Amino acid sequence: FLYYVYMGMLAVFCTNAINIYAGINGIEAGQSLIIGLSVMVFNIIELNGASPDAHRFSLYFIMPFCAVTAALLFHNWYPSRVFVGDTFCYFAGMTFAVVAILGHFSKTMLLFFIPQIFNFLYSCPQLFGLVHCPRHRLPKFNPKTGLLGMSYANFKAKDLNFLGRLSLNIFHLFGLLHVEQQNGENKEYMQINNLTIINLLLKYVGPTREPVLTTYLLILQVRPTLYI
Repeated sequence: FLYYVYMGMLAVFCTNAINIYAGINGIEAGQSLIIGLSVMVFNIIELNGASPDAHRFSLYFIMPFCAVTAALLFHNWYPSRVFVGDTFCYFAGMTFAVVAILGHFSKTMLLFFIPQIFNFLYSCPQLFGLVHCPRHRLPKFNPKTGLLGMSYANFKAKDLNFLGRLSLNIFHLFGLLHVEQQNGENKEYMQINNLTIINLLLKYVGPTREPVLTTYLLILQVRPTLYI
């Protein structure tokens, strides 16, 4: 019974994990292509394993998916001529969930989603309303320099509940948060970077051109697959 619950949660997570890790040219299609290629290589290796039919069945889905996604990435790379939107994110996520479940490697699939898992956990305080969450959390574009920088959330420090304050303190302790205290006319507001892995990377590397930022993020996506 618990495994069926896990499979249902996996389907929901995969479809939404890519959708919340988005917002700059090439990132949605890029991360999907890397995950897809990782799954393909894993399936090919496992053709000599205990369940060759299951992995062969997975390949029937993932190979055309990678081909379509590669073509989409070509047109979605900066400056994008095609925008993916929610439709592709949900399609990609559900494809991964289906091949993982039917191919009997649903736990291994999560290893390919390590950046997405981190992004989800990092975003939880805003996603669950513990910290103010603006309508859009995309990086901020500076028209004078042509660079992307962190975007911010502003709120009154006194409005934070215990869990919100605790989560921010933990993030700040581990260097995962940019915080500015006593903002505004009455010095009662605080400002933090929006809690996404994109803004977190910008915290470390500083303002960056969009295609360079996408490249950095895709390198992070590749790293977990090298250890599997």
